[in-house]
Amino acid sequence: MTKQLFNSGWRFALKNIGDKPSAGDYRPVDIPHDWLIHNTHSLYADGDGYYKKIFTAGEVEGRVYILRFDGVYMDSEVLLNGEKIFEWKYGYTTFDVPLEGLRNGENEIIVRVRYQSPNSRWYSGAGIYRNIWLRKTGESYILADGTYVVFRPDGDVWRTEIDTEINALKFGSVRHILLDSDGKAVASSEAGFERCTQKVSQSFNVAQPHLWSVDDPYLYTLRTELIINGECADVRQERIGYRTIGFDSAEGFFLNGVNLKLNGACMHHDLGALGSAVNRAATKRQLAILKDMGVNAIRTSHNPPSVEFMELCDEMGILVDSEGFDMWELKKNDYDYHRFFPEWHERDARSWVRRDRNHPSIIMWSIGNEIYDTHASPRGTEITKELARCVRIDDYKNAHPVTIGSNYMRWDPAQKGAKYLDIIGYNYTEDIYDEHHAKHPKWIIYGSETASTVQSRGVYHFPAKVFTTNYDDGQCSSLLNCATGWGAPSPEYNITEDRNRKFSLGQFIWTGFDYIGEPTPYHSKNSFFGHIDTAGFPKDTY
Repeated sequence: MTKQLFNSGWRFALKNIGDKPSAGDYRPVDIPHDWLIHNTHSLYADGDGYYKKIFTAGEVEGRVYILRFDGVYMDSEVLLNGEKIFEWKYGYTTFDVPLEGLRNGENEIIVRVRYQSPNSRWYSGAGIYRNIWLRKTGESYILADGTYVVFRPDGDVWRTEIDTEINALKFGSVRHILLDSDGKAVASSEAGFERCTQKVSQSFNVAQPHLWSVDDPYLYTLRTELIINGECADVRQERIGYRTIGFDSAEGFFLNGVNLKLNGACMHHDLGALGSAVNRAATKRQLAILKDMGVNAIRTSHNPPSVEFMELCDEMGILVDSEGFDMWELKKNDYDYHRFFPEWHERDARSWVRRDRNHPSIIMWSIGNEIYDTHASPRGTEITKELARCVRIDDYKNAHPVTIGSNYMRWDPAQKGAKYLDIIGYNYTEDIYDEHHAKHPKWIIYGSETASTVQSRGVYHFPAKVFTTNYDDGQCSSLLNCATGWGAPSPEYNITEDRNRKFSLGQFIWTGFDYIGEPTPYHSKNSFFGHIDTAGFPKDTY
């Protein structure tokens, strides 16, 4: 049983859509890789990217080889020794590829990635932009993302319930060991199972655990071992945090029983000049700057985040409203995910939830952002119900509530879907909070997207009382005399509107950082919405 990073040794060729590369087209490439960022004059050019790797496998008989792709944007297929063995459509969810047909000795893997524009309202990047892993096990193993951990506090004693999904061809047992931050074992449990068992459920108690919080993000390590014939056949380790989350329609959000306002920010996944290729250090720098600003929560607009992002939020004490989709069946762009949603949404929802359900930073699952189906499609309510069901397949103990970020809550069609949600997110509709709180006192309300104030760092257009979005320099004034038609008049407006409503969980301002794409109100490369620019330098409102 081994797990190794599989990023080295790849070669890359970029072709027009439909064309195939010759052997001479390939060049060495570093993974993670975003091929679009290398030409900033053509950030949305169509193309087929081909990644090829030759690697040598050891003995394959009685062994299971699985490739994990943390993220490939988008519409990808995997070939092993010339034969297509897998495909995956969504660009933001993690997927596992069983290498069936692997040969002893040398093997060739090719990953074809198709980028067709327009497919997003922001810059997505293109390619294998997150990490690749190779996992090798015996025929009995723990399934990927196969542990599900839920805490049941009773006074000072916390019952830790763990379900473990396995593929076991023989009798055996599952052993869990809980380690503190110093590596000392503080609790353990072992349960036997019959042959061909698929899930093993067990629990242990922890007295007065060190709680995880935004100010003290203490993490334990859960080690899970699959024991066959007295030997460890497979092992998984993940970090977990003991904490409770609570949501009240009158009192707001609670972490470990303490009332806490969500001072949140929305964040796209690009890293400015680095593009979308995941970089742990750059992500950590962004999160540290945001936390210094006072941010305690992030909404991953509008897609599942990277593994590194989630690990860092656990480590740094940042709460996460994890978002799944920006569109359902009705398109926002010709080549976006709406093409694949009917067939693929359950697989993608399950991948999204399974991978991240044990992170202490996760507090909500958002099934969509500004989804037009909820306003204009007769299937809007039905799909809302369906996606809530998909989330509950893998978060079946309701450890985290299901929400949505909606700019359509003024109207009846979107309100009809609210009965299938646990929490209602409002985009740019602070003016109806009081009305809806009075009309629907059991609804739990928060600002899933607010602000949209625009400014350029160090730019001031006078006179300050004159509002305009038509300056020759193509910049937005930091005197708040440059604004969008839907945004707030000032950051102070959003602060007071939320502060004065105890029932609101809090808000997520648009956005923490500037990002590539959506260059409102000018036609430049990046947005002006951030309180920090793409280089990481704070603006005046920071």
